[in-house]
Amino acid sequence: MSDTADRPTASAADSEPPRGSFRSWPGPARWTTYVVGLLVLVLVAGLVVGVVAVRRPFPTTSGEIAVPGLAGEVEVVRDENGIPQVYADTAEDLFYAQGFVQAQDRFFEMDFRRHVTAGRLSELLGPDALETDKFIRTMGWRRVAEQELSLLRPETLRYLEAYSAGVNAYIDSHTPSQMSLEYTVLALNGLDYTPEEWSPTDSVAWLKAMAWDLRGNMAEEIDRAIASVNHTAEEIESLYPPYPYGRHRPIIEQGGVVDGVFEQEATGSTSRKPIRPPLNADLVETLEELGDDLEAMPELLGRGSGIGSNSWVVDGEHSTTGAPILANDPHLGISMPGIWYQMGLHCRELTEACPFDVSGFTFSGLPGVVIGHNHQIAWGFTNLGPDVVDLYLEKVEGNQYLYDGRMRPLVTRDESIEVLGRDEPFTFTVRSTEHGPLLSDVSAELSTVGANSPVAEEAPPRDNGYAVALSWTALVPSRTADAIFMIDAATDWDEFRAAAAQFAVPAQNLVYADRDGHVGYQAPGLIPIRKSGNTGDYPVEGWLSSNDWTGNYVPFEALPNVLDPEDGIITTANQAVISPEYPYYLGDSWAYGYRSQRIMDLLGTKARLSVEDMVELQLDTRNGFAPTFVPYLLDVLMPSQYLAAGQRLLQAWDFDQPADSSAAAYYNAVWRQTMERTFHDQLRDSIRPDGDDRWFEVMRRLLADPRNSWWDDIETDTVVETRDDILFAAMAGARDELVRLQARRADEWTWGHHHRMNLENESLGQSDIGLVRWLFNRGGYEVGGGGSIVNATNWDAAEDYTVTAAPSMRMVVSLEDFDDSRWINLTGVSGHAFSDHYTDQTELWVAGETLRWPFSRDAVESATEDTLTLVPAETG
Repeated sequence: MSDTADRPTASAADSEPPRGSFRSWPGPARWTTYVVGLLVLVLVAGLVVGVVAVRRPFPTTSGEIAVPGLAGEVEVVRDENGIPQVYADTAEDLFYAQGFVQAQDRFFEMDFRRHVTAGRLSELLGPDALETDKFIRTMGWRRVAEQELSLLRPETLRYLEAYSAGVNAYIDSHTPSQMSLEYTVLALNGLDYTPEEWSPTDSVAWLKAMAWDLRGNMAEEIDRAIASVNHTAEEIESLYPPYPYGRHRPIIEQGGVVDGVFEQEATGSTSRKPIRPPLNADLVETLEELGDDLEAMPELLGRGSGIGSNSWVVDGEHSTTGAPILANDPHLGISMPGIWYQMGLHCRELTEACPFDVSGFTFSGLPGVVIGHNHQIAWGFTNLGPDVVDLYLEKVEGNQYLYDGRMRPLVTRDESIEVLGRDEPFTFTVRSTEHGPLLSDVSAELSTVGANSPVAEEAPPRDNGYAVALSWTALVPSRTADAIFMIDAATDWDEFRAAAAQFAVPAQNLVYADRDGHVGYQAPGLIPIRKSGNTGDYPVEGWLSSNDWTGNYVPFEALPNVLDPEDGIITTANQAVISPEYPYYLGDSWAYGYRSQRIMDLLGTKARLSVEDMVELQLDTRNGFAPTFVPYLLDVLMPSQYLAAGQRLLQAWDFDQPADSSAAAYYNAVWRQTMERTFHDQLRDSIRPDGDDRWFEVMRRLLADPRNSWWDDIETDTVVETRDDILFAAMAGARDELVRLQARRADEWTWGHHHRMNLENESLGQSDIGLVRWLFNRGGYEVGGGGSIVNATNWDAAEDYTVTAAPSMRMVVSLEDFDDSRWINLTGVSGHAFSDHYTDQTELWVAGETLRWPFSRDAVESATEDTLTLVPAETG
């Protein structure tokens, strides 16, 4: 019997689909639904694939992983924010695990950075990155890093090699799509890529990127030269006023050099003056193009006036704990993920062979801890900003250049760059003089300088013009990598200073505290001594050996330092290091002391300060120039209710700039308008004011001189404007601007509405494809603060109000009990988009909050959420 015998036969009526069912619809509708259904399936499948692609790189943070090359087991414990603390028996295992763990969280960032520092970004991103690669190859960052390896201590090399082995253990066990979502997206653009093994050179080369973004006054050299084409020397100097020592204290107020050694009880001697060479419009145009090309290079740490830091320390007599408290918050470029990576590195037993018990902030790709504390000392960094870069004009003919009346051969080398999407590599020749590589060779626009560039009468014939060479201390092989590990292991002031002596570039202000109650400051770094004194303010004539560096550097023993100063407080915020009487020229491109003096003033308001007081101080938003500027604004008559609405906000303003402040919104709009209306008519686009504290000092002088020529709008032929004309126009313009940006009612304005922080992925964050930007970028955070304010959320008055640099992390270290310390990162520890730890610290950062910073083993264990054990893989 068939299995259908007992089934009823369907009638014709039964065979018709129920009314309203899918098959009862007309044919076109059914086809539309088929398509929609197919699209839904595709979208669902795409969503599933997308979720898998997104989550595939997330790291394993618990359980056990066998890896080759370990001597023993290593524990990696993470807290609820994913911050790792690593415990090992040997230093080599410790740094091996650091490499593996950092690769778990941020390998693409590491790989991207090493492509930048090697001049190989075009391999990943294609022709758009070629100009960047040419500049970096010309400077030879990686070549210098390779030379530095031979200078390093044997133990430093072992640590670098162990770190590399840990990274490579991760690389060898993961495909690109398992490492990062960025590789998956780049594969869609045609990238067929397998990461190379990591090497010690990759880590050391990152120090060149640090030095580049913190290189000092190179931009000012170019800007001064550009301004000189149509302004007198006096006018230019009015845009670069001297540091206000009478109002803003330097870092060190005691001591001087005696017999080549800085003694904190001695007094100083002489200073040096700048030299301004002759320049003209063609040469200035060349330098302006050079500046534009350099600005196009990727910002790994950020650059510009917003790049700086705050760091201070108080001794036990000024703290509520009876022991020193040290604070630090470096102001760097903003990115997604953030610049810093938090972690702890702990030898289970401290010995001479394994001396590390340290926690703090480091960079992915670099072993050790850069800023933080160990079991005995704490330290912070701010950028010293010395003059370590000079641009030299070179008379080049063919493959020779002129030097002291004789032609010398250029030193040359050939470079080859692989470019994504091209069958053949791009090849070019790097040429160098006595002073350094010719940056003018790497851009077609800079291949020659105008034939009419006038120089001194005794200058050589112009012919095809002048090239531009770069002298920079970071191109001198050094032992900065040694310094990182030596600081991590230091236990007292003498060991700390011995480590600082190796910290060549970028030169930093080092702030120190220890558990014995000492506080200190040390300026390190390679700072060149110039034959002609200070020739670092303008590009100089390279054919004159009198403009050269001597080949010597300011001796470390002569660099400013102090231990346990008389007042028990040390404050560094990129201000002048020491008085002008100091005998060596360190530079003069300091911040103008608005942040540092505000910090000093606040530290002096209490007899004793707590950790909480330090955290609160880091969030201070008072505008240091507003008390000077606002009275002038209030004296200007605004003739209507509409125009006066913003001005009225200033009458009761306390000069603080929280995100919800209406007065701060108006004030900063007036400031931007004042910069534009005062200077844009007379300065070239490339040197228009960004509104930082240098312009505070410029405007302080101009406000007292209401008929100064800078106030005049040269585009109005029949009118000579004065100060109050410009201030009226600026306030009226600000009123209109805020109506467009926010609302007509002045009390509805907020500073944070247009002072927003947007975090962009370094590589794909500026993609032309909106979906790609959405995957990796995070933003729209409304923040308070501003440029040259303690809470330094910098913005560029020549552009808009968007945040360009910010406190990249904040830390406060209690030397009495390290477990009472606080820290916060700008973003999370993870570099994986959509990870729980991608931006989990960002909202806290915006709100001004910090995290507990466990250090002791008990505190770490009580905060542990995940434990991963790395074990030696079986061999055989």
